[in-house]
Amino acid sequence: MDKASEPISLFEIDWDDFDVSGVTNSVERGSHWAKGPFVTEFESNLEQYLDVEHAVVVNSGTTALVAAFNAVGISDGDEVIVPSFTFIATANAVRLAGAEPIFADIEPEYYGLDPSAVEKKISELTTAIVPVHPYGTPSHVDELTKIAQNHDISLIEDAAEVLGAELENQKLGSFGDAATLSFCQNKIVSTGEGGAVVTDDDDLAEKLKLYRSHGRASNDYFESSDSGQYVDLGTNIRMSDLTAALGCSQLNRIDSLIGGRRQAAAELDDGFADVDGVQPHESPENGTHVYQLYTVELAHWIDRDHVIETLDARNIASKVYWDPPVHRTEYYTNTKEVIPDLPVTDDISSRVLSLPMHPNLSTEEVTRIVDGVADAVE
Repeated sequence: MDKASEPISLFEIDWDDFDVSGVTNSVERGSHWAKGPFVTEFESNLEQYLDVEHAVVVNSGTTALVAAFNAVGISDGDEVIVPSFTFIATANAVRLAGAEPIFADIEPEYYGLDPSAVEKKISELTTAIVPVHPYGTPSHVDELTKIAQNHDISLIEDAAEVLGAELENQKLGSFGDAATLSFCQNKIVSTGEGGAVVTDDDDLAEKLKLYRSHGRASNDYFESSDSGQYVDLGTNIRMSDLTAALGCSQLNRIDSLIGGRRQAAAELDDGFADVDGVQPHESPENGTHVYQLYTVELAHWIDRDHVIETLDARNIASKVYWDPPVHRTEYYTNTKEVIPDLPVTDDISSRVLSLPMHPNLSTEEVTRIVDGVADAVE
């Protein structure tokens, strides 16, 4: 196949021999696959990287959200304010915890929760705010943290897409009461599947550890002669040692992973500078972008479907994150009494398009991507 027509995938997982050797070491140990030394090491490395007191790893970003909600005491009858412009897990986790997601609108620059819209949604039943940082850049989490403090409610960051990004020189994931991370295959640090909850709260951390392992107080179940003590309701959402081995090796080179993404994004930005109607997603001046996704906002006069079809004809992948937004998915339109009016969410979701992004995207591939979008727009 001609190199000029080779497929360009939406993402590629960056792996090296250290990833392989870590997993191999875990397997060849012949024990401690469910709970082993790589789990402890991965948690410790996350704590150091994010400058937080506790990291509790679990088997997915979704279960991390459910565990965090459980730990802060969210339950039946509570309301949790979330964006609709997010992956559906953000809202689903609220319902899985027994509470009700209340959708608030986003602001049009960085696509995070609009603080003024959040203020209007707070009621006597509100127990938490869940800001999402879309695509790899900060939302207005500093303002939302103040709102949460003023109303004496919890703030849980959904930081699934922003590992390594900062706001005012502070790592995202270190604001509020807790934050959740995802290590799904297209994330900055990838373990295939996996997640974590990070917090500075000692009590929250202990609740998280109980919840992820059946409410068992003792940590030596596989080595102990007794059955252990069970002191709380919990489930099994543990991360395996094999998965954590990947997490350790990936996190060790996170600066390189982010650097490759930023280099590719800079080249894409340069390419789109002269393409009318195509605006790359940016970060605030006091924040940094890690480009978990590279997304452009198309002008109202551009036919997004035509852009997608043009790229597809040239073997270039693209994807819409997220349309429909969560409040317009079939499940929520069927289960919500009133569909909220979220004009900015509806507008932005109808015009965004995510393009290929990974640390090893070549200059030649960047050129093909930009040319494909430009030709479709023209």
